[in-house]
Amino acid sequence: MRRLLEQRGIKILAEVDSGEQACRQFEMHRPDVVLMDLHMPGIGGLEAVRRIRARDPSARIMIFSVGDSPALFSQAMGLKVNGYLTKRAGAQEFIEAVCLVAADQTCYDQQLEGRLEQREQRKSSPLAPLTPREFEVFRLLAQGNTVNDVAKILSISPKTAGVHHTRVMNKLDIRSPVQLVRLAYQNGLISL
Repeated sequence: MRRLLEQRGIKILAEVDSGEQACRQFEMHRPDVVLMDLHMPGIGGLEAVRRIRARDPSARIMIFSVGDSPALFSQAMGLKVNGYLTKRAGAQEFIEAVCLVAADQTCYDQQLEGRLEQREQRKSSPLAPLTPREFEVFRLLAQGNTVNDVAKILSISPKTAGVHHTRVMNKLDIRSPVQLVRLAYQNGLISL
C-alpha cells in the first residue's frame, strides 16, 4: 500500500507496529490522514483512534483493516472515523478513499454499511450497550487476555480493568468466559 500511495504522490510520514506508536507518531507528525488497522498489537486500532480523537477531534482517520464485522464497523463509526475500507478493496478504491478522506469527506465500505443496516433492522447489536472502552476490554478478553493483561495493554490499573470486565459481563448478561468468546465469535470479532 505504501508503494501504491507514493506512486500517486502521497507522502508517507510514518509507519507503526502498534496502537501506542500510532498515537505517538500522530502527535509528532500531525498527518492529513491517519490510516489505521484495527488489528494491531498493544492497545489496538480502536483504542488508538479513541486516543487520537481525544487529542484532535478534527483528525481525519480512515480504517483500512481486515475487520469486516458489523460490530467493529459500528464501533469505528461511533468513534466518528472518516473512512472505513476492508483490505479486500481494490487499489483504485483504496486510493480514491484516501483522497476523499484527505479532502475532508467520508468514504465507507458499502457492503459493511449494508450489513450493519440489515443487522440493525433485525435487532440492535447485543454489543450496543458497551461504551467504546468496554468494547475494547470485551474484545481483548475474547482474544484470551486476562484482566491483568488488559490493564497492561490499555495502560490502566488492574482494578479499573476489573471494573470494566464486571460491567461488560453484567451489561451483556454473560456468566462465563465461554459465553464471552461465543458472543465475540458470533459478532465476527474473533475467529476460532
